[in-house]
Amino acid sequence: METKSIKTVGKLMSVLECFSTRDRQLTVSEIAERTGLPRSTAHRAILSLKEIGFLDQDQSREAYRLGLKLFQLGATVLNNMDLQSEARPFVEALARLAEESIHLCVFDGERMVFVETKEGGRTGDTNSTITMELSPCHCTGVGKAALAFQDERTIRKVIASGLARHTAATIVAGEELMAALAQIRSAGYAFDLGEHKSGVHCVAAPIRNVSGRVIAAISVSGPAARLPVDRLEELAPVVIAHANAISRRLGDQPAEPVAALTPA
Repeated sequence: METKSIKTVGKLMSVLECFSTRDRQLTVSEIAERTGLPRSTAHRAILSLKEIGFLDQDQSREAYRLGLKLFQLGATVLNNMDLQSEARPFVEALARLAEESIHLCVFDGERMVFVETKEGGRTGDTNSTITMELSPCHCTGVGKAALAFQDERTIRKVIASGLARHTAATIVAGEELMAALAQIRSAGYAFDLGEHKSGVHCVAAPIRNVSGRVIAAISVSGPAARLPVDRLEELAPVVIAHANAISRRLGDQPAEPVAALTPA
């Protein structure tokens, strides 16, 4: 009975995972094709998800889209996460050290969700919380820092959803992105050299949870004139140290010891 229930949940999840920012609406036939489920099985799964609010139906097209219930649950997850409260002192400390903007974002499986931003140092002195504001993974520092440490299936899904061009520097070829992510895994940090917004540079590092899985990233961001590549390289170990400190506060236990970091 338990095995059957697990298989049922797996089928429901496979239906939800068919949707993306590019594939916002899908018919029963399209979902059946993507999941490999018989059409009748896919239809039953869709009706179950619709009943609990995870899917909404577009009557005019006989198509389905993700329901608002998922958005509500996502907002609840963000509000209940330890990440924001545990990371805040490190976000503020990094802002003081770098004197640039700091972004803390969560990976939602396809994009980055801003949890907190600190506009400090030379860019201002306000601290604000942002909920459910999204940014792409393939052309931002936080996005690449998080995406690089996901499994290949997740990375391929992001590539398949489309690598939109934001500037002349944006990576839009899947294999080029895969190569860039491999370099990020080796280095432990990611740059954004005007790939998302022209004239803006960024250095970011991944944040891990208690199971060691990368769930978020933190970055230092600012004008390219103030953050040329050599300055980003100077900041990289500082950003990594703060990311590692947040990870430890979330319960991550790295295989190799890292220097302790306590926010001022």
